[in-house]
Amino acid sequence: MEKQYKVGVIGATGMVGQRFITLLADHPWFTITALAASARSAGKTYEEALGGRWVMKTECPEFVKKMTVLDATADIEKIAAAVDFVFCAVDMKKDEIKALETAYAKAECPVVSNNSANRFTPDVPMLIPELNNEHIKVIDAQRKRLGTKRGFIAVKSNCSLQSYVPALYPLDEKFGVEDVLVCTYQAISGAGKTFERWPEMIDNVIPYIGGEEEKSEKEPLKIWGTVENGEIVPATHPNFTAQCLRVPVSDGHMAAVFVRFKNKPTKEQILEVWKNFKGRPQELCLPHAPKQFLNYFEEDNMPQTKLNRDLEGGMAVSIGRLREDTQYDYKFVCLSHNTLRGAAGGAVLAAELLCAEGYIEPKN
Repeated sequence: MEKQYKVGVIGATGMVGQRFITLLADHPWFTITALAASARSAGKTYEEALGGRWVMKTECPEFVKKMTVLDATADIEKIAAAVDFVFCAVDMKKDEIKALETAYAKAECPVVSNNSANRFTPDVPMLIPELNNEHIKVIDAQRKRLGTKRGFIAVKSNCSLQSYVPALYPLDEKFGVEDVLVCTYQAISGAGKTFERWPEMIDNVIPYIGGEEEKSEKEPLKIWGTVENGEIVPATHPNFTAQCLRVPVSDGHMAAVFVRFKNKPTKEQILEVWKNFKGRPQELCLPHAPKQFLNYFEEDNMPQTKLNRDLEGGMAVSIGRLREDTQYDYKFVCLSHNTLRGAAGGAVLAAELLCAEGYIEPKN
């Protein structure tokens, strides 16, 4: 029998919080025992706190509707006592998020965060579990800094990175990725919106997403980084440059990628690497690990957002249109589901990895 864990969702009323609830409702290891949000939601039932703002395509699970929402800030000790760890997806200022996540960790409650505030804290692992699972070793040093036995913070990377970084990472190991130019076409759910709540996006493209291009150029280098003396030291290559556009799509981030190699492979060699690539989640058969992580489509008009974003429960990456380029070596397109692989699903997979590797243990 698998170990069973009690889990809290901090920021439960937001879009990512709702996605966490749908993913955890039938999870084989995790059971929701605490929901928390802002002070204005505290004391209400989850159904009352939502106030009709449930935006998932599936129904809100019945068992959470009557749960009393706790205050994410004021009830830290109470929440920490009721759970084995928490997922965090709050809408606050970065310094407030840092303070909040640190407070949970110091209350001996591990935090698996969807937020960006701690992504560049040197001893906080920023996980894409198939790529840099070895970064969890830095948690030992983080616990020493925090003075904790159980508590720590782990984060997932930016949602748009999940579409193209997994395709590049294994190619770098084989052929040396030198330069990457990427243009991302990002769904409105990445801004926590639906078309009903953001009608300006219908029939529209906005060529700017605040902070996104900086994240797209900087965060991959931490994923490529190495653990040295209790810190993750970011890599100095590959060189990334990015443009990020908001497009009128509900879910699914697409990326157009141009790549230059140190040792240029053949197209067949690239396809072979993608086909055979497996990470630690596949080795461990984690509940949310896709069986085939990287999926290549031969058709010229694939992958398509509407058709392929839900591949393997939205946890797989779709790739297509690999061909040689006149200025770079190759170009291709990638697609991933931004609120599944990119947000809540990626965090759930990271938590599964941390549990399987013994970094989170049930308290009783």
